[in-house]
Amino acid sequence: MTRFPIAQTLHRKGHWTGSATTCELDYTERFLRRKRLTMVSGEPFIVDLAQATSLDDGDALELDTGALVKIRAGVEALYKVSGPDLVRLAWHVGNRHTPCQINRDHLLIQADPVIGHMLEHLGAVVEPLIAPFTPEGGAYGHGRTHSHEHVATSHEH
Repeated sequence: MTRFPIAQTLHRKGHWTGSATTCELDYTERFLRRKRLTMVSGEPFIVDLAQATSLDDGDALELDTGALVKIRAGVEALYKVSGPDLVRLAWHVGNRHTPCQINRDHLLIQADPVIGHMLEHLGAVVEPLIAPFTPEGGAYGHGRTHSHEHVATSHEH
């Protein structure tokens, strides 16, 4: 049986140095705890982290061999969203808990025809695009914010 190198240590972007091989993952693939991955070079390895973790472009996983594997955001189907009232469009994207990459003159979201149609209805220009996706991490710390809880209020049914 072949033994693959195992990564149990994560070094965040800016907190590691040295040479590294690369592993390219899209946004969905970058949220994991335990998974077999393949480096760009074709070499497989196992990620075995203590908890489910959102990996960011530029982070590095340390293998039990001491080698580093740099995480690179892979390309995926996105929508480039622009329009005269970008703040309002961003509010609607956020209100639907849709991951969003905020740029100076446009937003990037994962290609979702329902959200795209809603944004067009609100006056946005929605253009399909294939690119790396590195959305905002959230207000309450590093990584994804999908695990937060909603507290019921009187206006919810």
